[in-house]
Amino acid sequence: MEASEASSRCTDVLTEVSNAVIADEDVLETVLTGFLARGHVLLEDVPGTGKTLTARSFASALGLSFSRIQFTPDLLPADVTGTHVFNEQDRSFEFNEGPIFANIVLADEINRAPPKTQSALLEAMGEGQVTVDGETHDLPDPFFVLATQNPVEQEGTFPLPEAQKDRFIIKTNLGYPDADGELEILNRRVSRTARTPSAETVCTPKAVESMQSAPEEVDVALDVRKYITSISRATRDDPRVKAGASPRGTERLMEVARARAALDGRDYVTPDDVKRVAKPGLAHRLVLTPDAKVDNVKKKTIVENVLEDVEVPTVN
Repeated sequence: MEASEASSRCTDVLTEVSNAVIADEDVLETVLTGFLARGHVLLEDVPGTGKTLTARSFASALGLSFSRIQFTPDLLPADVTGTHVFNEQDRSFEFNEGPIFANIVLADEINRAPPKTQSALLEAMGEGQVTVDGETHDLPDPFFVLATQNPVEQEGTFPLPEAQKDRFIIKTNLGYPDADGELEILNRRVSRTARTPSAETVCTPKAVESMQSAPEEVDVALDVRKYITSISRATRDDPRVKAGASPRGTERLMEVARARAALDGRDYVTPDDVKRVAKPGLAHRLVLTPDAKVDNVKKKTIVENVLEDVEVPTVN
């Protein structure tokens, strides 16, 4: 699928999702960009902003299977991946798939589960498979995790390990709707018998596969690749940063930039594409120094400073 056709398909998906979700269009585009790049997205936001509805609406619009996992302190890895169950009929154990076996998985409040359960997602997100009792099971393709966490309520939560954060290609937040958006939510709720808005299917599985292949055809000029590398390396040199973006982060930044270009219908990446995805693509990968944490330095501010300092190439 060419970038122009992929862009048209994406527009249809975003239009359908917007019919169900009251959210900033840029945020919805960012989530879809993460999906196109075959990555996973972390949404950090307060309760009631529509995170669950967003995940379900994307699954409906894309025509993909959907599963929701509510992470809690007592959730076990087997509750996520599945387990072997004894079949009394043929006197053997058979694998019972867990909720992670879906195309789009909503990992709700992921930071409420203990590290052992969080780590159950590492293999799934990194390799598209799970291993249970020494037996490996492939997950559906495509496989996309949309995880959420609450930034306000910290009691009873477990901070995500850096290795887990690095598996997310993008971290963003829905934010509060504007005044018109919030009024629209009330307008939809005036009649309690009215059907809750939902997204209709506008894609086939084959079309989704072609959409995800489109970024692979997007050209990234050598100067743009050097620009991406310079941005990533600059995060490691900042005195406020203990650990900057990893080489995986550099690669993922290029993948997101290609997906962003495909979303806009172009078959080449511009420096503006890189700038547009740098903050959601890199900020969550940074580890701040203790002094920076005390000074309440924002990771996005560091990425903004890096973008201001790194020379932007001229691409024809």
